Amino acid sequence: MKILGIDPGIGITGVGIIETQGSRLSVLDFGAITTPTNTPLHQRLVEIYDKLSQIIAHFKPDAVAIEELFFNKNVSTALAVGQARGVAVLCAAKANIPITSYTPTQIKVAVAGYGKADKYQVGQMVKSLLKLDDVPKPDDVSDALAIAICHCHSHKIKSYT
Repeated sequence: MKILGIDPGIGITGVGIIETQGSRLSVLDFGAITTPTNTPLHQRLVEIYDKLSQIIAHFKPDAVAIEELFFNKNVSTALAVGQARGVAVLCAAKANIPITSYTPTQIKVAVAGYGKADKYQVGQMVKSLLKLDDVPKPDDVSDALAIAICHCHSHKIKSYT
């Protein structure tokens, strides 16, 4: 099964594609979609949509896992991230790929075993679980891979019930 993990953001959208075969996880690709801050919001959203569409067309994932919107104190940032998340969901929906959302706590528990794990702990576990030489950077990319790993673990649990 190929899983596309997405950590949505307006400035940086992290993406990670993993493949599972039994209990074995392997990385197919990962990276960041970045948009310039001086570009109008609607153009940034189009850029995110276009690049995610290309990734989906190239890798043909069986599932998309995306982080739930985490609302913080900055409302304008939360709204922009929500719009980027909506674009990512639309991309997967138009490609008829099943979409599952996970909270930050669910992702941390699935990857690090602790719902309050910090970015460093999550990154180190992603590196270890995927047998990478280094923790993927920026954090959004490591988070996207963590989201994909979370889906892999959750999907396996659901298939046994």
